[in-house]
Amino acid sequence: MQIQIKNVRVVDPGNIEGLKDISIKDGFFEAVTAPGQLPEATENSGDITVIDGQGLVAVPGLIDVHVHLREPGQEYKETIETGLKAAAAGGITAVCSMPNTKPVNDNAQVTAFIIAQAQKANASRVYPAGAISRNLEGEKLNDIADMKKAGIRAVTDDGMPVSDSQLMRRTLEYCKSLDIPVFVHAEDKRLAEGGSMNEGLPATVMGIKGIPNAAESVMVMRDIALAELTGARVHFCHMSTAQSIDAIRQAKAKGIPVTCETAPHYFTLTDADIPPYDTNFKMNPPLRSGKDRAAIIEGLIDGTIDMIATDHAPHAEDEKQVEFDQAAFGIAGLETSLGLSLDLVAQGHLTLVQLVEKMAKAPAALMGINNDIVPGNPADLTLIDMDAGWTVSPDAFVSKGRNTPFAGRKLTGAAAITIVGGRVVYARDD
Repeated sequence: MQIQIKNVRVVDPGNIEGLKDISIKDGFFEAVTAPGQLPEATENSGDITVIDGQGLVAVPGLIDVHVHLREPGQEYKETIETGLKAAAAGGITAVCSMPNTKPVNDNAQVTAFIIAQAQKANASRVYPAGAISRNLEGEKLNDIADMKKAGIRAVTDDGMPVSDSQLMRRTLEYCKSLDIPVFVHAEDKRLAEGGSMNEGLPATVMGIKGIPNAAESVMVMRDIALAELTGARVHFCHMSTAQSIDAIRQAKAKGIPVTCETAPHYFTLTDADIPPYDTNFKMNPPLRSGKDRAAIIEGLIDGTIDMIATDHAPHAEDEKQVEFDQAAFGIAGLETSLGLSLDLVAQGHLTLVQLVEKMAKAPAALMGINNDIVPGNPADLTLIDMDAGWTVSPDAFVSKGRNTPFAGRKLTGAAAITIVGGRVVYARDD
């Protein structure tokens, strides 16, 4: 199978920029040339598909390093197939799946199952993360080497912090020898206990117990210290507070091997935006203050925050349609991430090149992937229509999750075509 993309603007930071023609053959990039230099073809030329790229932007396939696919065990919320097809609809060609499934991905057998299910889905790729501790209990270290052989790209107890500092130290030492990153869910459970939203005036007005910024930042500071001690790669998930960003900025200045992500909701919304008791705005960590949102944006601008991830967390309706303090934490984010992130470009906070770095290149580096648009590399590609105007409609989501705080929000910019391994896995209907 061959695909030719004609007259498309390519934005591949550190590699290539400008108007190009792209040829894809048998799953790999075959050629990237100046316009008009590919052999002529028509849409009826055998197995050659020709795509008119005029007005579109081609970028390395977007990668989301923080996604909950729910399968095995919670298929009523999401399956690997629906999750990966939702990713494709959002222009995301690969996701790193979190291990808090049922059973937990804490062994090679579950890892192999996830990869096999992903291959059947015929959509985006999956790079599983394995659990640090047995059954996410924070007590016994898993056989990470065995899981790495099965295909994991990182480890984390995401959803549950590793409270035992000695266990975290041993994990970092182990993973340094294996050359895989450790993803940190930074949360002091005692400080956060019973909280459902940010500790601040909006929570007080609604009579809801809050979660202080320190519940996140004290654990960030602990694991920065452990990263410095061990020299292991530490990646901080879903950063939401000014204090955390400041600590990571200082750690990077000292040369400590840390990276971090934030999610679109943290640079788009604050706790003041939460309608009274609307559980679609409940996530962990919670939406923070305006000061924190400004710090997140500044961290994106100055490079302290390396990447944007969704923390996609689909839930069934009955898990959200309950009292605020009883509702499940999390929102569905795969299909809104690109549109929300493009607002950073429209508002002048980031250039498109910088955004592609945070949504494609830095995540690829973290996952150990070379996703340059060059001949010989696997053809994972996102074609973006920068001018596509659309309104977020949860009922139209490919994901089973409808839990989003962005319903009805008007966005500009969307994935036009998503290509994975040389196959078109999503094409936008206008």
